[in-house]
Amino acid sequence: MHTDAWTSTDPYTVGDLVTAAGTDHVRLVYDYLDAGDLDACASLLHDHVELDLPGAPTVHGRSAFVHTHRDHLGARVRHEIDHVVAHARTVVAAGRRIGTGDDAAGVRFVDFFRIAADGMVESCTRYYHAEP
Repeated sequence: MHTDAWTSTDPYTVGDLVTAAGTDHVRLVYDYLDAGDLDACASLLHDHVELDLPGAPTVHGRSAFVHTHRDHLGARVRHEIDHVVAHARTVVAAGRRIGTGDDAAGVRFVDFFRIAADGMVESCTRYYHAEP
């Protein structure tokens, strides 16, 4: 669970409650993906969610999101989230994707999430760290 990165002492304003709900949904997306619970993950996504991963075409829809994300990650991995910034229905999460074997050291990434008006995850675009 990614509790440390999600804790904040700053109160949300009334107008930012959708962002707060979306931030919780983003946290749960990582938890459910890490646990392999694709149905629970899909329940947090907008009907027309978009996923844009490096090296893959953009996919649309809940089923495509969870299956493409799972297939893109390959072997079972977990996400360690270091930083989260949320404002105006946008959530940015930075962390490491920790795998097994050669990938055990982790691959750094940043995910940009857009949150729909109902608090569901509307889109995700991932960027990986690359050495210059």
